[in-house]
Amino acid sequence: MTPSPGDDLFAAAASQRLESRQPLAARLRPASLDDIVGQEHLLGPGKPLRTLVEGDRLSSALFWGPPGTGKTTLARAVAAHTEKVFVQLSAVTATVKDVRETIATARQRLGEQGRGTILFLDEIHRFNKAQQDALLPAVEDGLVVLVGATTENPYFEVNAPLRSRSTLFRLELLSVDALHGLLRRGLEAESATGTKEALTHLAERANGDGRQALTALEVAVALAKGGGRDEVRLPDAEAALGTNALRYGVDEHYDVISAFIKSIRGSDADAGLYWLARMVEAGEDARFIARRLVILASEDVGMADPMSLVVANAAAHAVEFVGLPEAGYNLAQAVIHLATAPKSNSAAKGWWSAQTDVRERPAGEVPAHLRDAHYQGAQALGHGKGYRYPHDDPRGWVEQQYLPDEVRDQTYYEPSGHGFEADLQARVSRIDHRES
Repeated sequence: MTPSPGDDLFAAAASQRLESRQPLAARLRPASLDDIVGQEHLLGPGKPLRTLVEGDRLSSALFWGPPGTGKTTLARAVAAHTEKVFVQLSAVTATVKDVRETIATARQRLGEQGRGTILFLDEIHRFNKAQQDALLPAVEDGLVVLVGATTENPYFEVNAPLRSRSTLFRLELLSVDALHGLLRRGLEAESATGTKEALTHLAERANGDGRQALTALEVAVALAKGGGRDEVRLPDAEAALGTNALRYGVDEHYDVISAFIKSIRGSDADAGLYWLARMVEAGEDARFIARRLVILASEDVGMADPMSLVVANAAAHAVEFVGLPEAGYNLAQAVIHLATAPKSNSAAKGWWSAQTDVRERPAGEVPAHLRDAHYQGAQALGHGKGYRYPHDDPRGWVEQQYLPDEVRDQTYYEPSGHGFEADLQARVSRIDHRES
């Protein structure tokens, strides 16, 4: 039965109404690379992904990044820059049969129309091995350009053969500045305005997730308009997120981080956790907090508990890999570990002393017996002559000068006797490299 013109009108009207009722994040989905917010490391002028897309030379790719960073948006923008047909499947609902049918259609399209196919597979990590294997021949032959999106590490979740035939692009959390730009677009789309405080609260609480920021903005706009206003204010943003804005100025930023570091250095885990919560609730960059913990692990704990640096590094990795709010658990664990660990600044003091000597004393020459003796003619110059191999000695070390003459009597590292360094102190005291 042929549809009547009236049917077409109703279908168009229904489609228009559905589009107008879409969530704000869907309505603002960019149609081109220039409209995408963030990801400058991939999409800036001359950057790798932009160069490949604009030259229509993109082969199969994997977009890996946290939720709300624009993986689906980026895939659609890529499709807008190519003559290929864009086909989207979700790994949550698609079956092997769906994949095979898509590949068969792509083959037919290529033969009849000469047009290639971009297959966008959302949440590719949810495909099992058999499903991923079904894609492999088509990807290998170039029949389809696969663009897979995943929030999980593709080295763990994507089959090695499929991964090796795809270029990996890592998407990063959106910066607060990028989110501000996105929110301003959202306000324009909603025919509303917003105060700086309201937008800052929404941007800081989005944790780098553009979709989350726009969803919260949509609620905030509804609340503002429900109150007879077109301007989104801080109470609207707070109500939309269900959290109050706890912010501090530049001066207090430095005061709070100072209190945080000094509390952990002073072995007060409770104070460390309080200042951590204060910073996170105020929207402080979690990566900044993690960096300070990594520094403290060596500066204030050091060799008294060498594992502290491992713990701090693991927390910093968790911040990148997991993101807030869940990474708060990892930061809290690191704070407790560092606060309760034995303390020693011997590594820091040794570093400071060595730096001072390098800067203030004449640069001493490398002792001849320590110089590289592997290249031709080095031995004729006396390089390596007299060097004693420590492993030849049953003690595992030998009396031998390792420092330049100018600082040969200097001692930079002096174990504190706290924690692990108590055992280390006894061992170090038995080793005297100075020749008698």
